[in-house]
Amino acid sequence: MDISTIAHRHDVEVAHPHVWLLQSHKIGDNNQILALAETLGWPYDTKTIVRRENWLASKLIYKQMLGITLAGIDRSRSSKLAPPWPDLVISASRASEMVARWIGKMSGGRTRIVHIGRPKGPVNAFDLIVTTPQYYLPERKNVLNIELPLHRVSRNRLQASALKWQPQLSYLRRPYTVVLVGGNSGKLVLTREMGCQLGQRVNQLSHLSGGSVLVTSSARTPPAAFDELISQLTVPMHIYRWNDSQQDNPFYGYLALADQLVVTAESTSMLAEASATGKPVFIFDFQDKNTSRDKNTAAGYLRQITRHFKPKRFQRDIGNIHKLLIDRGYASWFVNPVTFNRPIEAPKIISCDLQRTTARVRQLFHK
Repeated sequence: MDISTIAHRHDVEVAHPHVWLLQSHKIGDNNQILALAETLGWPYDTKTIVRRENWLASKLIYKQMLGITLAGIDRSRSSKLAPPWPDLVISASRASEMVARWIGKMSGGRTRIVHIGRPKGPVNAFDLIVTTPQYYLPERKNVLNIELPLHRVSRNRLQASALKWQPQLSYLRRPYTVVLVGGNSGKLVLTREMGCQLGQRVNQLSHLSGGSVLVTSSARTPPAAFDELISQLTVPMHIYRWNDSQQDNPFYGYLALADQLVVTAESTSMLAEASATGKPVFIFDFQDKNTSRDKNTAAGYLRQITRHFKPKRFQRDIGNIHKLLIDRGYASWFVNPVTFNRPIEAPKIISCDLQRTTARVRQLFHK
């Protein structure tokens, strides 16, 4: 049986599907997968996928040039993948995408495959693709376009996090300006200079509001840029430096207690999470043509050339996410001169398309 395409290959309903979540090194992708799994409420196992460090081999594999294979992952460091195969597998990165298709192949086409984001493989190789405006996927029956990345921000989670973190942060005066710092992404580079600029604007905003700053880095944040940001702050503050253990990570506590938020522009996941609180959100754009990773390097020139020849669905424009957030009134640009927005008394939790996505996944099993 040819299982390279999905259409019409499933004809058995499953009452309580078992799910595998393919987790990678990308925190934002992992949170989207978890958000979907938690809302589905089906039993699941988490499978950690670690990609190979060989750059050329990985590129060939991710570009689908070597067929459906596990050659692109480090199997000694990844979770064991063996029968019984799951009823559903959810992936969200290039490495896990290939693993998901391999699982589908090993299951004889029984396993449904849901991919979040933009897959490199053929669109018809998936039962469902959940995608957002920064990508340009074609209109298909198995493609669900949602406005913002899925996330785990909910009223219950924020309330629980506020109860935990409010006593620990009570020594800091309100209002709280929360700063979510991302990092290098594609051609965007968070330099020390940009860290300095961000710190100065945050410090000015906090002075205007008369409050304190809660700032957290992320897995992609360059330490030098984060240190420079912190060095510019002269107001009361609480700092969290991201680490692999994730113990006592105040991220949801920060979201819950925030009166206003500043988020670096490259992280669509953090922008979605921040805007979900319904509180004022500022977007800090650190794009600088003079510091782009595409500048004055052979790899950079190659990317600039090939970018013009890529099919539309392999292109990405996070500006579409920024436009949506600003047009809807969820966010504004963090520019000079800095202005202070009065805190919202009863913020509304802005829903992502999690319920609509969950409904589409359920339809794969109960048509």
